[in-house]
Amino acid sequence: MTAEDLLTTIDDHGVRLLRFLWCGNDGTVRAKASGRHGLAGRLSAGIGLTVAMGAMNSLDQLQPVPGMGPVGEVRLAPDLDTFRLLPYAPHVGALLTDQLQLDGAPAAACPRSFLKRMEARLAERRLALQAAFENEFSLATRVDGAYVPLDSGLCFSTISMTACQDYIAELAAALEAQQIPLEQYYAELGHGQQEISTAHVPALQAADEQLLVRETIRAVASRRGLVASLAPKPWPNNAGNGCHIHFSLWEQGRNRFYDGSQPDGLSETARAFIAGVLAHLPGLCALTAPSYNSYHRIVPQSWAGAFVCWGHDNREAPVRAASPFRGAEEGSTNAELKASDASCNPYVAVGALIAAGLDGIERALEAPDPVELDPATLSADERAARGIAEMPDTQAQALDALEADGLLLEALGPELARSYLAVRRSEWETYSAGDMGFEQQGHFEKY
Repeated sequence: MTAEDLLTTIDDHGVRLLRFLWCGNDGTVRAKASGRHGLAGRLSAGIGLTVAMGAMNSLDQLQPVPGMGPVGEVRLAPDLDTFRLLPYAPHVGALLTDQLQLDGAPAAACPRSFLKRMEARLAERRLALQAAFENEFSLATRVDGAYVPLDSGLCFSTISMTACQDYIAELAAALEAQQIPLEQYYAELGHGQQEISTAHVPALQAADEQLLVRETIRAVASRRGLVASLAPKPWPNNAGNGCHIHFSLWEQGRNRFYDGSQPDGLSETARAFIAGVLAHLPGLCALTAPSYNSYHRIVPQSWAGAFVCWGHDNREAPVRAASPFRGAEEGSTNAELKASDASCNPYVAVGALIAAGLDGIERALEAPDPVELDPATLSADERAARGIAEMPDTQAQALDALEADGLLLEALGPELARSYLAVRRSEWETYSAGDMGFEQQGHFEKY
């Protein structure tokens, strides 16, 4: 889409404000908006943004990161092909953005540019990652300042579906209006908990659409007087919300994860990619399950993946080889990262997933034997004998693992790695000094 085409579309639809969206190191979605006056210039030159936002945590506390203080700015440069009319906000549209230096070069700490770099590394091997997000989220009402689940139905309950059917109908329509196909919906295990999945698309598009999906889930709820939370553990005694990432590698229309000659249909490429993900999983989860709240979800026997392993349709493994659809085996063969939630920056999460998997391919790593049972049912000695390590127990442990992972740090680059670690470590320090109520308040409506 050209700028002229976009301006015509905006005028035809009476758009008064155009949001320039980005996602920070804290995983929150933020925006600056342009009015129609001067918009043509902003479409080409972007909107100015202080460099300090790269060091801002989810409590809006600025961290002392070199080069990210009160002096200097980047430009929020819109990708015109990402334009959407926002069906939940009359006369408002949105664009996804890259962060550029004033000379037009990608800013070193730009998360979207990081994902583009990882896609380019795949392209050198004539490969492309397809990804899809499964978002779990909780619907609540506010009663005397407390968040109360919308329903108390059972997993997959039609009673729960009925309780929020009007909301879900509006959500489905809003996603369709933004050209984001809704694949599946159902009521999940937790009270008030819902799950939706969207289609497999190229990695950058998947990350872009994940921001739009998160915005839509929350905004449609707000319009209906509800609160939608994608926080990993919105209530201490309720099921946690994951944001599972499904992924596969493609080359010229062929799924390189698929090998019909193998009993399970998984190719050597798929196994090597999975092996790379497992090799880096403790540090990787600091990027895919990155918040303080995340580690109240990643616990044994919670279907969130508390042990470093993989398995075929094993929902207690953080990496699950999903069973393909009969008659569409090649097209549907994929793996799923369960140790992921919507407090992540999706550009960082998917980019780091690529970096880890590529390391497995480049070093020809062999995946360990799949685990086809709940690893929590094994004794510690049995897990040790099978090489099944525990995942990090806390945000701090995950960040320590990331800081010790040279490959992931090199992939991120020094500026993005340094700012990311500073932001997330500051959140650990703040939330670990507070109580459970402070943690809930700080996560429920931010994610």
